[in-house]
Amino acid sequence: MTASFSLGRPAFVYSLLMALAMAVVVGTALGFQYIGGYIPCALCLLQRQPYYYGIPVALLGAVASAVGLPNWIARAFLLAAGILMVVGAGMGVYHAGVEWQFWAGPATCSTTAGSMTQNAGDLLGELNSIKGPSCTDAALRVLGLSFAGWNVIASIVLAAFAFIGVRKSA
Repeated sequence: MTASFSLGRPAFVYSLLMALAMAVVVGTALGFQYIGGYIPCALCLLQRQPYYYGIPVALLGAVASAVGLPNWIARAFLLAAGILMVVGAGMGVYHAGVEWQFWAGPATCSTTAGSMTQNAGDLLGELNSIKGPSCTDAALRVLGLSFAGWNVIASIVLAAFAFIGVRKSA
């Protein structure tokens, strides 16, 4: 068996698009944080982890397909990225349930967000005392959905896309 460089394989296309879409979703969350000023709570930060792990996994699938490794390897990476998005959707459902008071959130969620000091000398001292906002309060709702709700939708769409890619790459 000889390895051949191929960019036209479905696994390559789906894996690359999956990585790009995940980067857009987590990049949007980071944009709301750093440009929009929305401080994420502990659960918001936790929901980003499937994206942080999934992007390199999907890229590995694209690389495996591009260099001509057996198709099952690229499909396995794409499947793993899809499973990570299912996990992300579950985390989003949990967070949305906490926001709607369906169940209690974890103890790591604080009740208030403190403001940062403007004095650089006090910055190190405040790092241990500043806590993010409460996980029970949605920072913003768009069309009735909080960031957690939109993450559920994005994660489900991305998981479905990955699973379709796995089937089409067979």
